[in-house]
Amino acid sequence: MKWIYLSLLAMGVAAVGPLCAEGPAAASAEKIALFDGKTMSGWYVFLKKSGKNNDPEKVFTVEDGCFHVSGKNFGYLSTEKEFSNYKLTLCYKWGEKKWPPRENAVRDAGIIYHASGEDRVWSNGQELQIQEGDTGDLWLVPGKTLNPVVDIKGITYGGTKNCDRVVKWETHEKPHGEWNTLVLIAKGKRFEHWVNGHCVMAGEGKDREAGRIHLQSEGAEVWYRDIVLEKLR
Repeated sequence: MKWIYLSLLAMGVAAVGPLCAEGPAAASAEKIALFDGKTMSGWYVFLKKSGKNNDPEKVFTVEDGCFHVSGKNFGYLSTEKEFSNYKLTLCYKWGEKKWPPRENAVRDAGIIYHASGEDRVWSNGQELQIQEGDTGDLWLVPGKTLNPVVDIKGITYGGTKNCDRVVKWETHEKPHGEWNTLVLIAKGKRFEHWVNGHCVMAGEGKDREAGRIHLQSEGAEVWYRDIVLEKLR
């Protein structure tokens, strides 16, 4: 997400182990296939230019068992329901197309979770960044007033009108064109970002533990597949 932000670098890698004790194998009670590979059932489209469920240029389509996002217009696919206490797993890979105003920038997308309030670009929530070189970063996305508040390694971030960023601890992205696997743990107020089997961000939210899930379109072609949500005990 490349707009005005405060770049906040999380302290040291030494504490990664304890912070990621939950792990991607956290005990689950129920699996929910958020995407059936054929339709957009359970999701709706929101675009900055045209609003809700109005996608004349087919920014979001289903192709070859994937959500295909052209990236041409800014917006997102949103779950119709809100979720809490879950492990979300999905795979993504980059396509080739890039669009203005980001045709000369690194490819950018993301997962906004705990999204609340009105549909807008971007909805109030926390983002697991998907961006070339930066996948796993945390963004705190403001609504009309303030952004979320989180605690990471004893430091409090957020609660401002800016779109604040906390940089991941490690980089584990695969080369362009290869599939990457992301895991998002959201259990109570706790959250963890996992990239290809490595925990790169973890902390605790102070003001939310539920909300919608958004898959962003942000100027770059991207594919999403194998989207599964597991309810956590």
